[in-house]
Amino acid sequence: MTTIPSQLLKQRARGPRAVIAMSEGHDPRIIKGSLAACQQGLADIILVGSHAEIARVLDHAGGSNVSGITIIDPADSAYIAEFANVYAQLRSHKEHLTEETARRTVHDPVTFAALLVRTGCAHGTVGGAVTSTSKIVRTAITMIGKAPDAPLISSLFLMYPPTNAPHGTRAMVYSDCGLLPDPNAEQLAEVARQAANSFSALMHDTPRVAMLSFSTKGSARHAHVTKVVEATNLLKDRAPELLVDGELQFDAAFEPDVGALKAPESDVAGHANVMIFPNLDAGNACYKVTQRLAGYTAIGPILQGLAKPANDLSRGCTAADVTEIIAVTVLQVQNG
Repeated sequence: MTTIPSQLLKQRARGPRAVIAMSEGHDPRIIKGSLAACQQGLADIILVGSHAEIARVLDHAGGSNVSGITIIDPADSAYIAEFANVYAQLRSHKEHLTEETARRTVHDPVTFAALLVRTGCAHGTVGGAVTSTSKIVRTAITMIGKAPDAPLISSLFLMYPPTNAPHGTRAMVYSDCGLLPDPNAEQLAEVARQAANSFSALMHDTPRVAMLSFSTKGSARHAHVTKVVEATNLLKDRAPELLVDGELQFDAAFEPDVGALKAPESDVAGHANVMIFPNLDAGNACYKVTQRLAGYTAIGPILQGLAKPANDLSRGCTAADVTEIIAVTVLQVQNG
């Protein structure tokens, strides 16, 4: 079974610690997970929010004197004037903002944390424990922006099997389970390319990409199947070095015996570790089913295609989830 992000990060050669800005610094889960990340040497942490509130929760958690934890309160931060100017410039093509409006906006902790990343005061940011995914993603796209070579932003979940899983049960990437409702063939191919690259960076293994459908190798005919076939061909043309196949049903992608029966000539069928879902209905439902019925741990949603790392948390996250998403964010920083 593939090593989880925090363990993988500990195995790497140590350099300067990345700084991760947590936009919901008051939340007890964020504080507990951040303390664990600092104590394990994964990252230095900026907790963004009300200084008094964060200090109270931090003290209660026994973290007042933990090295590597900094609190920044937007209400009295020296960065506000600079950030208001940056924000106004970023939004100038959309609207004319007064200085007062810009200052008021950048006091928002999610916006403030993203601007810490944009201006180089932090290397990455994490939020979503109490904030909607739409706000986390929208703010990241607006404040941090897309990577120069990324035509879109997508998301993935790292799926880790339970400790009592049978020998050989593998970790996987599921994508896209959080952002794109109904990607076309072009978009689906890009989601798969991003997910394969993320798998290599975050799991340190060779990606085997399955383009999922309700059909395997022509067993059904429908426009939905055609889309997956087209996306598969586009990806093969653009990234011929990737191991990718489709269209495949999930059982054909995951189970070696079924893969050998349904797609005997495939080098992916039965051994896929990057599962690309045709739409958000399928992706979101399947990651939750895998999590709840199979006992897998789902880490994410992790954002792909941004200029600098920004990641989301489920509002049902635990402190352990927070620690792992911090580790993921640091791995993204290290992989540029």
